[in-house]
Amino acid sequence: MHAYRSHSCADLNAENVGQTVRLSGWVHRIRDHGGVLFIDLRDHYGMTQVLCDPDSPVFSEVEKLRAEWCIRIDGNVKARDAALVNPKIPTGEIEVFVRDLEVLGSAAELPLQVFGDQEYPEETRLRYRYLDLRREKMQQNMTLRSDVVSSIRKRMWDKGFREFQTPIITASSPEGARDFLVPSRLHPGKFYALPQAPQQFKQLLMVSGFDKYFQIAPCFRDEDPRADRSPTDFYQLDMEMSFVSQQDVFDTIQPVLTGVFEEFGGGKPVDQDWPQISYKDAALWYGTDKPDLRNPIKMQVVSEHFAGSGFAIFAKLLEQEGTEIRAIPAPKGGSRKFCDRMNAFAQKEGLPGMGYIFWRDQGEGMEAAGPLAKNIGPERTEAIRQQLGLGVGDAAFFLGGKPKTFEAVAGKARNVIGSELGLTEENRFAFAWIVDFPIYEKDPETGKVDFEHNPFSMPQGGMAALDGDPLEVLGYQYDLACNGYELVSGAIRNHKPEIMFKAFEIAGYGEDEVRKRFGGMVNAFQYGAPPHGGCAAGIDRIVMLLAEETNIREVILFPMNQRAEDLMMSAPSEPMSDQLMELGLRVIPQD
Repeated sequence: MHAYRSHSCADLNAENVGQTVRLSGWVHRIRDHGGVLFIDLRDHYGMTQVLCDPDSPVFSEVEKLRAEWCIRIDGNVKARDAALVNPKIPTGEIEVFVRDLEVLGSAAELPLQVFGDQEYPEETRLRYRYLDLRREKMQQNMTLRSDVVSSIRKRMWDKGFREFQTPIITASSPEGARDFLVPSRLHPGKFYALPQAPQQFKQLLMVSGFDKYFQIAPCFRDEDPRADRSPTDFYQLDMEMSFVSQQDVFDTIQPVLTGVFEEFGGGKPVDQDWPQISYKDAALWYGTDKPDLRNPIKMQVVSEHFAGSGFAIFAKLLEQEGTEIRAIPAPKGGSRKFCDRMNAFAQKEGLPGMGYIFWRDQGEGMEAAGPLAKNIGPERTEAIRQQLGLGVGDAAFFLGGKPKTFEAVAGKARNVIGSELGLTEENRFAFAWIVDFPIYEKDPETGKVDFEHNPFSMPQGGMAALDGDPLEVLGYQYDLACNGYELVSGAIRNHKPEIMFKAFEIAGYGEDEVRKRFGGMVNAFQYGAPPHGGCAAGIDRIVMLLAEETNIREVILFPMNQRAEDLMMSAPSEPMSDQLMELGLRVIPQD
């Protein structure tokens, strides 16, 4: 017999009755039923009930066992009484009578219980992550993650892609976040960087003649943490293709992600129609470039109904350049209580509030109610109602100003309204491509034009587009949103040096600066670079959605905490003085 086990704790069933078996695992739970000890023995695969009574030669040793001790037992498989069969587990028809016991690893007093669903502070869970990971939900989440990655790999290979590994130590290259720098011992005073993404390398692979590339790539960014973002490192499905258009990229990645969500989504419907929505329309309709399309609410511009109206706040606001009034329709939200609650929500988000109108039945007809309705009169309120397609029992909320000052709050309000009114279809996966991103933006204070989005995207219209108004230039850049999260980001790349230099020149970066920062890629583009494009899909966020979690740390094996600390490994840590000397570095204390 094997030194530790003849079966896993999920293998045994009625066919094994009468056999002598060996199992190893952790003591999940102990129950004393009048001198008969029942132990739920757990391993990665499942659970088996073992029992011991005073007739067992090791009864006294079994009495000493405690939760999470790691043990090996030998015993006889017995059939459970019909009334005691547990149909919820594969081994529910049997139990094992213990004949021999070996303690493989005893456990100290536990800082958190593995058995049960108790909630513990995140700091405790991360400090003792090896215990937290033993819990059933965490085992399921990490197994799901592994299976998703395996499925993605297979699907990419089936589409003719090859997997290549790009460097982990490279040059610093600003890509929208802070780099993690690595000092060089052989080149004192110089630093490598951990790659924020394999962006430049995958483009160089296309220049090198590899037609299709993918990689499950680690990426490193020194970022502020959020619930859906790791503050240090994350993994993405990184892919690139030569001789492709934007639509080619969409047609390639859509069946891969559709298949993954159908395979692991627990039977939830996966939308097959992925609309393409311009960045401008997404901001207007949803207040975000990662909309949740399960919520049917679309915001609309209603400025014309407030211009010159009796509501002085909006009327005066509209006299300023670049301002507008937007409405958030709220079907079924037509009660003063709900309207007041949403107004309070806006105030908590830092706005003065949200105006509202709601429509109610007065017996002889419909009436528009609320402070706004009284100020602008029945003709204007009726025009608003008809534009928004609302009726009795419905409401609308209004925000005004320069769109960028209130769009984010409007987007949050839309989500809250959809959720609280039961309009959002929770039980499905809804995808949307966000396209036509503007390449440039103007600083409202300095008037300086700079990049708003990926500077390496090919401008729509090529060089000719760069001769006009920079704020009108759109890029072949795209994101994929799913249920309110950004899952994919990508672009058709700017592979022509002359267009790249012109694009950077508009943002105030000379050719010398571009060559200094991105010399390797710029030089390569001088030697017959093919048109190419691709995207990257966030593995962590995909698994988070599939696992129905709202915090990304629930699907990462050993995540950092909110302060980017690894409490289990005590990182970051202070370097030894000899390490600093060898690198020619000195730490300057912060005030």
